[in-house]
Amino acid sequence: MCLGLPGALPVLNEAAVDAALITALALNCRVPPVSVFARKNYFYPDLPKGYQISQYEDPLAVDGAVTGDLDGRPQTVRIRRVHLEEDAGKSLHEGFPDSARYTYVDYNRAGVPLIEIVTEPDLRSASAAAELFTRLRAILVAIGVNDGNMETGSLRCDANVSVRAVGSPELGVKVEVKNLNSFRFLQKALEFEVERQADTSAKGGRIVQETRLFDAANGRTHSMRSKEEAHDYRYFPEPDLPPLVVSDEWVERLRARLPELPDARMQRFITSYSLPEYDARVLTQSMAVADYFEGVARHAPAKAASNWVMGEVLRRLKGDERDILGFPVAPEALAELIQLVERGRISGSVAKEVFEQMRASGDRAQVIVEREGLVQVDDEDTIVGVVEQVIAEHQAAVTQYRGGKLQALGFLVGQVMRRMSGKANPKRVNEVLRRELDALGSSGRG
Repeated sequence: MCLGLPGALPVLNEAAVDAALITALALNCRVPPVSVFARKNYFYPDLPKGYQISQYEDPLAVDGAVTGDLDGRPQTVRIRRVHLEEDAGKSLHEGFPDSARYTYVDYNRAGVPLIEIVTEPDLRSASAAAELFTRLRAILVAIGVNDGNMETGSLRCDANVSVRAVGSPELGVKVEVKNLNSFRFLQKALEFEVERQADTSAKGGRIVQETRLFDAANGRTHSMRSKEEAHDYRYFPEPDLPPLVVSDEWVERLRARLPELPDARMQRFITSYSLPEYDARVLTQSMAVADYFEGVARHAPAKAASNWVMGEVLRRLKGDERDILGFPVAPEALAELIQLVERGRISGSVAKEVFEQMRASGDRAQVIVEREGLVQVDDEDTIVGVVEQVIAEHQAAVTQYRGGKLQALGFLVGQVMRRMSGKANPKRVNEVLRRELDALGSSGRG
């Protein structure tokens, strides 16, 4: 925290520089040998010194790129710069008894180093912007420089929107939108702002350069303050910090620390595990989730492992992939459960019940199955007996099936499975039901 008290001098945080350099390398940026810190001068209550230490003319890294499918087609979004700057405080406009009269300022994060990533104006839709931000988050989490938590403010996004008239080579006036703390809000805010600017221009109005906030409650943006040009900030070199010299050895040492990045891991999942692209993309949005999947896939069929991780596991995590590190069902334990299904020892529906007991008790799947008597019933005589009962009690569904409505078979299968508490082999139930129903048709019974 820095309150800008007399005599306080800035000190460069080496760990922050390392994090920014790793980020730059992950984004394919060029790292110049020398970068310079500057003072960005402006007055705002959450900026106690009256200026912000940042980088402007000579940033830490430049000329990067992120390549991938956006809006369903391959695109390259250029990264203009990656630079370090200090965070400001936070103005609190609500939440206090006297918020109608006063604004409070929280200075706890003032002076904390942050990394800013600036893209070129290469995005052409709100959905592409949201997809790119998703990719950037996955990269930052993968390389360990960010936890990806937007709700607590450790990852933030400011979006600039310009509407260009058809046939015009020039971009329109740039408007910045702040207060975007989720991918969904980012897309909604940009969609509204594009429509607002287009409508204003069509009616002969003038778009002004400003900063706007997004109100998630009503899905609209509203003006916050006018937006300055770069020269209005009166940038000049920070006199208390010398130029930062980054050697080739420093860069290569950090390059060697780069892990497998999400796009590369996604492609490996497609080729090595024969997963659909959708599965591979979902599983690699979080490195912790990807690690968990690979732990399961080492001992169970990959597609089944993918289905369980994307389904039951992520559903229990409620979107917070970080919690998978403490998930009560270890990858090897989940693989054991999947193997019981694959070998026909238990049905898929019973497996979900066992999974819940594994989460609650920490017991292994085999122990639960044996203790609860959940072994799958495969005995044909037992299944035939229940099938005959179900057919006798549901003549309407039998008539529908014989009339060509094949979905009636699914209803009858469900009735048999319910009678047998989900323990029957579904494949065997289907076979027996079809045989018995066909026999009814050929004999004229029913």
